[in-house]
Amino acid sequence: MTTPPDTKAADAADDKLDIGVFKIAGVVVLGAIMSILDVTVVTVAIPTFQHDFNTTYAIAAWSMTGYTLALATVIPLTGWAADRFGTKRLYMMALVFFVIGSVLCSTAWNIESLIAFRVIQGLGGGMLMPLGMTIMTHAAGPTRIGRVMAVLGVPMLLGPIGGPILGGWLIDSFSWHWIFLINLPIGIIALILAYTIFPRDNPEPSQSFDFLGMLLASPGLAAFLFGVSSIPGEGTIKSAKVLIPAIIGLALLVAFVFHALRTEHPLIELRLFKNKSLRYAVMTMTLFAMAFFGSGLLLPSYLQQVRGESTLAAGLLIAPQGLGAMLTMPIAGRLVDKIGPGKIVLTGISIMAVSMAALTQVKADTPYPLLCGVLFVMGLGMGCTMMPTMTAAIQTLTHGEVARGSTLMNIVNQTAGSIGTATISVVLTTLLNHRPEAKMAIASNYDPRVAQQVPAPVLAQGFDQAAQAFAHTFVVATVLLLATLIPAFFLPRSKPAAPAAPASVDAPAVVH
Repeated sequence: MTTPPDTKAADAADDKLDIGVFKIAGVVVLGAIMSILDVTVVTVAIPTFQHDFNTTYAIAAWSMTGYTLALATVIPLTGWAADRFGTKRLYMMALVFFVIGSVLCSTAWNIESLIAFRVIQGLGGGMLMPLGMTIMTHAAGPTRIGRVMAVLGVPMLLGPIGGPILGGWLIDSFSWHWIFLINLPIGIIALILAYTIFPRDNPEPSQSFDFLGMLLASPGLAAFLFGVSSIPGEGTIKSAKVLIPAIIGLALLVAFVFHALRTEHPLIELRLFKNKSLRYAVMTMTLFAMAFFGSGLLLPSYLQQVRGESTLAAGLLIAPQGLGAMLTMPIAGRLVDKIGPGKIVLTGISIMAVSMAALTQVKADTPYPLLCGVLFVMGLGMGCTMMPTMTAAIQTLTHGEVARGSTLMNIVNQTAGSIGTATISVVLTTLLNHRPEAKMAIASNYDPRVAQQVPAPVLAQGFDQAAQAFAHTFVVATVLLLATLIPAFFLPRSKPAAPAAPASVDAPAVVH
């Protein structure tokens, strides 16, 4: 069995990342930034869609939900498709789908057409991240995964921070169409660079496609996330719109688990959980993603609804979190390659938990310097957490397992993030609904007539109650982060040995 060219080059190289790896990383990051930005940039456009298309907020929000459901549906297919068609060709195809979907979104004439075009966009966007992880892992080799994961973590930070800023500026200065049209030139550049820079791969498909697995996993995941995503709009978990799709989706996923464990080449390789490092990394990522993505919607809402800030100002005030993460992420990447991810992740989660606990004390007049300082410290912890956890899952896998491992981690990330967002939304909505003065105070930021009709002392009391609701919701995120320490404790605390290539993965297979 010959070693694939990219792995052999990485193994022969010294411990530093060479220019070739940086070029590949640049292309991957470009594609990932587009995909992740489009998840967050649309959040600030939902009120605009609601006004321009004369629809309700709940329906307009499906421009977000449709995209994320498309991501969830296509991610399970990515591992098999990468083995079948090759990562380079599949990555370029995903870019084309994403760009075509973006252009179509800019031509939407009503909310239904926008949602449909967002689904097309999501079919491409869902493949970009797991494929990018696979391509970079193969290029760097097992001894340098921590550092390339740190590079790939940049778009994960820029998305939540840059999305609201970019979206607010484009909508205020031009129109909502430009939040989609901006992807056209970036996508074309990424496509040309991918064709030029990515090494040629020669896939040797030997596995039959798991059609039954696809019929169980993709609809199951989409239906489950549809139910979960409907919780904030319905205001209760007992709604039929929540329970029916969630139960059906869960039943399909359970059926897929039994099917996958009995199938030689399943759509999602669940037998990877036999790998202890990956198993604890998945548990860590699940709890972390619930806390991180769930709490991610709290601060922008607090700044706009309680403090009366604009979308652009809220985005700028949250930026210190990204700056902190950018400082520690490269350092954490180097340390993970040298001493393993365990100690780094434990340190990062501890720092984040302390910072999140500080946010449980937020008030209607908390000084901005103090708030920005807490966010900066939280960013320092975040840079030591997200990508080192991904590294813990990937670095002990063989070359042939990487695509399936990347797919598995991205499914976990997407699903846990959706569950966390729904949970935090329901907690916050419930707390605000029990505080009528808080809802009135928040409404005064958007309707001057409310501010004129309600006495100032009542408004002040309402803002205090609203801030209290946000503070209590941060408690949920803090508890989730503290729980993350348990699986993180079992992550590897030493530099991993190079993974051995099992015969079942890397040995030549008979083509049927």
